[in-house]
Amino acid sequence: MSILLARCHQTAAAHHGHLQRHMSVVASVLRYAEFGNPAKVIRLEQETVPDPAGGQVLIKTLGAPINPADINTVQGKYPVKPPFPAVGGNECVGEVIFVGAQVSGLKVGDRVIPFATGLGTWRSHALYSAASLMKVPEAIGIAEAATLTVNPCTGYRMLKDFVPLKAGDTVIQNGANSACGQAIIQLCRAWDVQCVGIVRDRPEFSKLRDYLKNLGAAEILTEEELRTTKLFKDGIFKKPKLALNCVGGKNALEMSRHLDNHGVMVTYGGMSREPVTVPTAALIFKDLQFSGFWMTRWTKQNAESSKRSEMFQELFGLIEKGALKAPAHEMIAFTDYVKAVSSALDIQGFVGKKFIFKF
Repeated sequence: MSILLARCHQTAAAHHGHLQRHMSVVASVLRYAEFGNPAKVIRLEQETVPDPAGGQVLIKTLGAPINPADINTVQGKYPVKPPFPAVGGNECVGEVIFVGAQVSGLKVGDRVIPFATGLGTWRSHALYSAASLMKVPEAIGIAEAATLTVNPCTGYRMLKDFVPLKAGDTVIQNGANSACGQAIIQLCRAWDVQCVGIVRDRPEFSKLRDYLKNLGAAEILTEEELRTTKLFKDGIFKKPKLALNCVGGKNALEMSRHLDNHGVMVTYGGMSREPVTVPTAALIFKDLQFSGFWMTRWTKQNAESSKRSEMFQELFGLIEKGALKAPAHEMIAFTDYVKAVSSALDIQGFVGKKFIFKF
């Protein structure tokens, strides 16, 4: 729990008409000073957070998720290697509790999400540059806002940037039960695109299939069913123009066999730790394309792009009308971080719920 120190008073500020809360805050922070098992190298520490400088904003964190990339970063297995000591996390939603004198467009009480990368969001309070924060509509829930900038944005960009999709087209994806997979299913439904999802076989497969079809999947197949399916050969669905791969190995190879001529496979993860292999004949005679996508790179390259603001406005609209929901998740106390990061390493259950820190 964060502690407000003795110096705390409220004044009606002359500038911006904001209610300013002048305070010193002691924040709880999850910090690590070496790479390794997150449950062993992460420490819960306290730090004093000063009042914001002119262009800064002080926020109280309301929710911060644990993503696979966050765990990989702490392990030292991710391309981004933060300097030590580092704070974990890359997404959050917070409430503005104090704004600097030069800040316009944000006020005390606003909900915001940071859209810069690598900020270290596993902390109860934080100072951010106002330019790195985006106001979130009041109707957006904490779980939806806290998980917006990674998985829904990744799904959005992959569906928009590689193939011109139109209503009735087909997209095929593996890892369909992942947080990103769930976002892709819902985006496809919102845009009238047929999404066929692939998951690993499991005892409770029928429950998982029903859950994902209820989200909007046109069909859900196991990896074994993918090898023998006639969904595309028999014309039940159009051959996919786009395949989204976060698994790699044989799974990705089998998906590529179903791609239409000139189809594109986009790889954004490699959960099997096996390489993507390309069938030579399909590459030549079907003119298939194989590309990679990394949301962090896109964000850095498009920080000031109109595409970015348009994407967020469309995602906000879908969330507000109930067409895009947070992935299956569990809110977990920040102080239970050891349990949270350990569970994130070895998630059981038919969906693979995401853990979101609550404060």
